[in-house]
Amino acid sequence: MIPLEYSAAVDAGEAVRGTTSPNPPVGCALFDAGWEVIATGGTSPAGGSHAEVNALDAAGERARGATAVVTLEPCNHTGRTGPCAQALADAGVATVIYLTADPNPVASGGADYLREGGVDVRYEPHRVDALQPWLSSVRHGRVSVTAKFAASVDGFTAAPDGTSQWITGPTAREHVHEDRAKRDAIIVGTGTALADDPSLTARWPDGTLRENQPRRVVVGKRKVPDGNLARLGFEQYATPEEALRALWETGARDVLVEGGASLTTSFLALGVVDRVQAYATPLLLGGGRGVLAGALAQSLPGAPRFELTGVSVLGNDVLMEMERTCLQA
Repeated sequence: MIPLEYSAAVDAGEAVRGTTSPNPPVGCALFDAGWEVIATGGTSPAGGSHAEVNALDAAGERARGATAVVTLEPCNHTGRTGPCAQALADAGVATVIYLTADPNPVASGGADYLREGGVDVRYEPHRVDALQPWLSSVRHGRVSVTAKFAASVDGFTAAPDGTSQWITGPTAREHVHEDRAKRDAIIVGTGTALADDPSLTARWPDGTLRENQPRRVVVGKRKVPDGNLARLGFEQYATPEEALRALWETGARDVLVEGGASLTTSFLALGVVDRVQAYATPLLLGGGRGVLAGALAQSLPGAPRFELTGVSVLGNDVLMEMERTCLQA
């Protein structure tokens, strides 16, 4: 559990999620001696200032002697911007507390730099949800993939006659749109694109578009006719491998696979699904279209294993969030 006083930094990082790739969505909060918030900052879009610099700019002279809580170890390298560790030291920050060690060898080392400069540095490890996709993308050297589906409690995403809208209620659907706005891209197969003509946008309940929109990606060789995707603009790749490679090379780090069954099965079979979002609705169908298009293993020991990381009740539906167990190593 992250201490309550650190929530300002966590919230600042969550607020910029979906806008920062290939950089991580970091949050920084500056506190005075009484643990009152002086200023907060989140990572700007690529090429802009990092979270620490944005918080320091907002604080001005009040940053001198302050405590900085940062969700990721301050960077110690010069890319399109200068080192955040140096910016904190130059501003006279007295204490830096960071919640996640930087796994990137190019950028790590900020904590040591600050200590050498006389800053009190403390590493207090906590899981920061906003950073998890970026962290796994760094570890694996590829885009982090979350597979999302909505199904009846007996495992069907559509009825025998093919109807699937709406299998979940309005609260769950609103959560989906909120989550879409935090992703770099949404991926569907040509089957879904042809059958549903989706827009793959992130919308408010009144139907208006949210400020941040993910890239729309279709995987498959069939031509997608003029429709919502053609009108809004999308990218198409022949295979999941091609899509992931192109997305990585163009800066994406956190993508959502929205199915259907064949595409989700393909990504799982490749072993590239890092997380699963399973929306379950209290409905029994007994038949219809399943979540997956085929078996992933012939026995329990060979099946992909996930660890439950969160359960949320969304109106009359339940969202179970899972993470590949090997990510915890």
